[in-house]
Amino acid sequence: MSIRVGNGYDVHKLVPERALILCGTPVPYEKGLLGHSDADVAAHALMDALLGAAALGDIGRHFPDSDEKYRGADSMKLLAEVRDMIGKAAIDGNVMINNVDVTIIAQAPRLSPYIKQMKTNTAYTLGIPESRVNIKATTEEGLGFTGRGEGIAAFATCAIEGRFE
Repeated sequence: MSIRVGNGYDVHKLVPERALILCGTPVPYEKGLLGHSDADVAAHALMDALLGAAALGDIGRHFPDSDEKYRGADSMKLLAEVRDMIGKAAIDGNVMINNVDVTIIAQAPRLSPYIKQMKTNTAYTLGIPESRVNIKATTEEGLGFTGRGEGIAAFATCAIEGRFE
């Protein structure tokens, strides 16, 4: 068995007339994230972290925005597909997701009231206990595109354990 670590990063622009969804949780706000799918920036960063840990490329390779079947896709369903992909990548099909850690960078809205639901959704989708999931949010004190409220970014890190070639 070996332990592998992956990291992921994603960013989406905030625009009017779109829903804001983070880790499968609708967050009431005057703007939402622009993207081909539901633009769940936190789920996308986590998918890239998991794919990276298993050396399976990135979400653009598996869920390209040029493919119409992913238009408006539920990113938590895509996260479940990634979970299954990393299981298939292991020699014996067994992979343990040791932990995941997601940081959401947004000046607004205030995300703390939604963190618990994001954590619950993520743990459920990955099939792991909530004690292995950490979700947090921060601002950038008005600096950069996130600080100006132009978009939201997310970083994710994970550790997986399994037998890989």
